[in-house]
Amino acid sequence: MQPIHSLHDFFLRSGAEVKLYHLGRRVEPCALDILAAFESGEMAWPVPWQGTARLAMVFRLGDLEDPLIWFLALPLDEQGHLDPAPRDAFLQRLLETLGRGVQGLGPTQSSEIDNLMKDNPLAFNPSLPFQAVLHARASLDTGLPASQHLEPVEAYLSGQQAIDWRALGLQGLADFAVRLDATTSRPLATRLDTLPGEVLTSLCYCLEHVAIADDLARSLRRRGEAASRSGDIETFCACVRAMSGASTELAGAWFDVLLDDPDACGPDLLAAIAGRGWHHLEDAERLPRFLTRLAETPGVDFTAVARDLALIPRLRLPLLMTLREAGTESAIGRRLAGLSR
Repeated sequence: MQPIHSLHDFFLRSGAEVKLYHLGRRVEPCALDILAAFESGEMAWPVPWQGTARLAMVFRLGDLEDPLIWFLALPLDEQGHLDPAPRDAFLQRLLETLGRGVQGLGPTQSSEIDNLMKDNPLAFNPSLPFQAVLHARASLDTGLPASQHLEPVEAYLSGQQAIDWRALGLQGLADFAVRLDATTSRPLATRLDTLPGEVLTSLCYCLEHVAIADDLARSLRRRGEAASRSGDIETFCACVRAMSGASTELAGAWFDVLLDDPDACGPDLLAAIAGRGWHHLEDAERLPRFLTRLAETPGVDFTAVARDLALIPRLRLPLLMTLREAGTESAIGRRLAGLSR
């Protein structure tokens, strides 16, 4: 019997039905091949978050009817590759729990495996919006029906039925977001301007995980700009985060306008762009502009944000080049000089 050296090995050898999801910057499906290449050292983690590879592992073992869900944050080294020691320690405990084999597991052993997460240093609890979107995405991917909360959300957001918005559940909004298509996106874009702030904010926290059609993106920008003018920073930043799923043409254009406005570039906006709109920073002019605003903004941990972005493989080289080429009297240069003292 071949030894088990990785989580990927465990899932293959156990015969588990497994689906993986990125759970760092956005909730997105993750191919099992990505985990295999990452664990073997062939590739850096594609979407790191705060120095970790955050994963949701949804799997069914043996005779267990309901799937198990692990939330694991695997530590990364300075190059964005796996730091194997914590993973190896977890695997060792897992294999000790299983005993002689990993195939044909019964409900009792599956329960014991699930209990490993209770005192596991790699485990974490995702935020409620992340949990809701994961549940919605996993249900959709496995052909299960949406939650009972979807129907009132659809009725409300389409304007077909007058419903007290306070009765809408976050899970219903997440189910709506992951099932968004042209049929549901158009009426939402029309109705977005009239949504109460509380509904819009919760909806945006779900929309930030999905692709956004152009008409909805334009509505999000209008609503976000209106919130900015009225001083509603929470709604404004929620719209920016949701806009991250729009085309680079539309999202990038709005980000450029915001980054050109020093009054708009507070810590919350910069965090929204870095955390959810990082892929729109793959631009020779936008990335240096973002880093400059980051360096100019008081109360922002420039080093932490820059280091976090530098772990993203597609941003690493252009970001390091921007830092290296920054003049000593520039905002970036002054920040870097302060770090070396």
